[in-house]
Amino acid sequence: MKIGVPKEIKTHEYRVGLTPAAVRELVSHGHAVVVQQGAAVSIGFPDEAYRAVGATIAPDAEAVFAEAELVVKVKEPQPGEIALLRPGQVLFTYLHLAADREQTLGLVASGATCIAYETVTDARGSLPLLAPMSEVAGRMSVQVGAHCLEREQGGAGVLLGGVPGVPSGRVVVIGGGVAGTNAARVAVGFGATVTVIDKSLQRLRELDDLFPTQLHTLFSTTDAIEHAVVDADLVIGAVLVPGAAAPKLVSRELVRQMRPGSVMVDIAIDQGGCFETSRPTTHARPTYVEEGVVHYCVTNMPGAVARTSTLALGNATLPFVLALAGKGWRGAVQADPHLLAGLNVHAGFVTHEAVAGALGLEFRSPLEALAA
Repeated sequence: MKIGVPKEIKTHEYRVGLTPAAVRELVSHGHAVVVQQGAAVSIGFPDEAYRAVGATIAPDAEAVFAEAELVVKVKEPQPGEIALLRPGQVLFTYLHLAADREQTLGLVASGATCIAYETVTDARGSLPLLAPMSEVAGRMSVQVGAHCLEREQGGAGVLLGGVPGVPSGRVVVIGGGVAGTNAARVAVGFGATVTVIDKSLQRLRELDDLFPTQLHTLFSTTDAIEHAVVDADLVIGAVLVPGAAAPKLVSRELVRQMRPGSVMVDIAIDQGGCFETSRPTTHARPTYVEEGVVHYCVTNMPGAVARTSTLALGNATLPFVLALAGKGWRGAVQADPHLLAGLNVHAGFVTHEAVAGALGLEFRSPLEALAA
């Protein structure tokens, strides 16, 4: 199969779909890989490294999309990239369609087959291609939150770890999944007072076992969220409903009651955000102040640590890329129900029920779409 790797063009996005090591693996299995010139030079993977393992270098994205049967990216395609897609071509990347009607309609109109990293599952019901970036975003959320709490960033001037004689900052993490657990881990390491809120008692027990004396756990109710958020210095939104828009768990009225200079980091912003006051931001302009509270809502947080993120994501995606290339995408999704769960758009239809429901679009089951 001919596999294409374009350069990412989202603002301050430096990750890349395949590393040279992954290209070497694909070439050794008999596949051809074309990489856009300069796709990963900024994170230490020059074009020469790709040539050395058998890739060809294309001058621009148009050439990559024109040659490739399978396009492997990191972030959702931008409008100019959607225009390059064609019927029968396969796109494998993060899509986050439930919060992006325009992108969804564009992909439907393209006729391409679009498989989303974030809805591929595994035997345990987990999301193996979302997990690496959730780990990165969770760990980053405390780092950026601590920075935003500094006075010159608009924050209240709170040091999360405190000092002797001064209490540590209060961190509230809403959602105890992969991102939330990693956020809690780093916040505990900072020396903050940490509370994790989740609707799963089993998950709360697991977190209590992981951090027996270092954090508090609360069962998720409206009352629990209200009391915890109002007193927090830093609130991290880390909720996820696979494929669907994130629920709005913190209202504008509740944000209004927080102390001026508090900080909110919305990891769920890719799926629309879990704070009513959230709106997408970029690495170029990562924050804004709403109701006196600093909001950090960057939609591609892991892009700030692009080399680490690329390596972590590549470890997770390579087996699936090998399957798609080796068996053909139809054979791969028919052989693996977990990869089939990643099919979001095919031949003009939305094939993920949560996406269709969130956007009010017609849904066709993946198997029906394949048969058609």
